[in-house]
Amino acid sequence: MNKPVICIGAALVDELYSARQPIILATTIDATVHRSAGGVARNIAHQMALLGIPIQLISIFGNDGEGDWLKTICDYANIQLDAAITTNSLTGRYTGILNTDKSLFTALLTNTSLDAITPQHLQQHEDLLSTAFAIIADANIHPNTVAWLALFCHRKNIPFIIEPVSVPPAQKFAHMNLQGVYMVTPNEDELPAMCSSNATTIQEQANELLNRGVQKVWLHKGKQGSMLFTKEKNYTLQAPEVSTIKDVTGAGDGSLSGFMLAQYLGKTDEECLKIAHTLSAEILQVNGAIATHITQEKLLASVSKYYKD
Repeated sequence: MNKPVICIGAALVDELYSARQPIILATTIDATVHRSAGGVARNIAHQMALLGIPIQLISIFGNDGEGDWLKTICDYANIQLDAAITTNSLTGRYTGILNTDKSLFTALLTNTSLDAITPQHLQQHEDLLSTAFAIIADANIHPNTVAWLALFCHRKNIPFIIEPVSVPPAQKFAHMNLQGVYMVTPNEDELPAMCSSNATTIQEQANELLNRGVQKVWLHKGKQGSMLFTKEKNYTLQAPEVSTIKDVTGAGDGSLSGFMLAQYLGKTDEECLKIAHTLSAEILQVNGAIATHITQEKLLASVSKYYKD
C-alpha cells in the first residue's frame, strides 16, 4: 500500500463574495456569492486526492449540518478521516471579500477550534502518522502542536511541511526552533513575519530560516512566480500567463498540492516548481479552490502548455 500524505489543519465552509463594482468602505456594494468546501489543509488534501495520492486529513468538524456536509465531500474525494475530531462547536467558516479583479480585499475566519488538535491527540495516532510519506500542517493549528510534529517528523525521518496561511499565524514561527521542518511555503508578506527583525531582505530571511533548521523555503510571489531556497542552490520560476482569472482563492494551496505530487513521483526541484505552477494556473481559471477537472495525467501533460522548454 502506498504511503499517505497526512494533512493537518482547517476544514471550513468557504463563502466568497465578489464585488460587482469597486469597493467603497462603509457602504453597501452589490456582489455575487459562491459557497464551497474550504480550509487550507482540506483544500490541499482534496486536490492531492484528486491527483491519485492517498490522503489522511486530521481536522475539526462541528457536530452540525455543515460539518456533515464537509465530511461527505471528503468521503466523495476519497479523503480518509481516521484521526479527525468532531466537536460540539460550530463548523469553521471562511468569508472572503473579493475585488472586481477577483483579488482578495479582506477575509474573516471564524470557529476553527483547531486547538483541539493537541500533541496528546496526535500521540494517540502515532501509528498512523508513522506511515506518512509527508505531513503537511497549516499554521492555524497551535504552536505546541507544530513543535511536536517537527520533533516527531525529525525522529521518524518524515518530511514536514508548514503552510503559513496568513501573516498572524506566520508570526508564531518568528522565534520557534524549526529543526525537523522540511519546507515552509510563505508568500512575500508571510516570509518576514516568520523571521526576526534582523533579516531585512528576502535572501537574509530565507537564510535565517535555513539556518534555523528548515531544508527548503518556497517563496510564493503571486504573478511573479516563486523562488525556492536551499542551502545549496536557489531556483526562480516565473508564473505562467493566464488569460482569464475566475477566482484566486486556493491557488496557493493548489500549488503545494502540485509540488507534493511531483515529490511523490520523485521529480527534481525544478520539475516540482513547474508542476506546482501549472496546477495553480489551472485553479485560477475555475471557481472555488479546487481544480476538479484535473487528474494526475492531465496535470503532467499540461506542464508543456505553460512551460515550452
